[in-house]
Amino acid sequence: MAISDIPIFSMLRTKMQWHQERQRLLAENVSNADTPKFRPRDLEPLSFDRAPPPPVRLAQTAPGHIAALPGTTHFRDKPENFAVRPGGNAVHLEDEMLKVASNQMDYQAATQLYSRSLALLKAAVGKG
Repeated sequence: MAISDIPIFSMLRTKMQWHQERQRLLAENVSNADTPKFRPRDLEPLSFDRAPPPPVRLAQTAPGHIAALPGTTHFRDKPENFAVRPGGNAVHLEDEMLKVASNQMDYQAATQLYSRSLALLKAAVGKG
């Protein structure tokens, strides 16, 4: 059985490739921070789910507990607001650099998980 057949390794490899591509797009955004009429781009979040996750529901487990308010049964996404400079550029370096740092930390976490999973697999086989 090849390592590529193990689902966790395939998923981690896909995740790392997604982070590499996102890093390329974020670097493009930063390099075009002064380009007139440039709009920043980003990738859609990577999802391994085939169906959307069910909404998180609040439950009242005892009569003395406070009931959930109407309309607060699931989390919502924060809407994106783009402020455009007079030249038409919508890149904000602070936001892009925060995304770069977050992307780098997520990539490092995936690579560490990948390498530790490999080490665990090697130990289980007796070659580690």
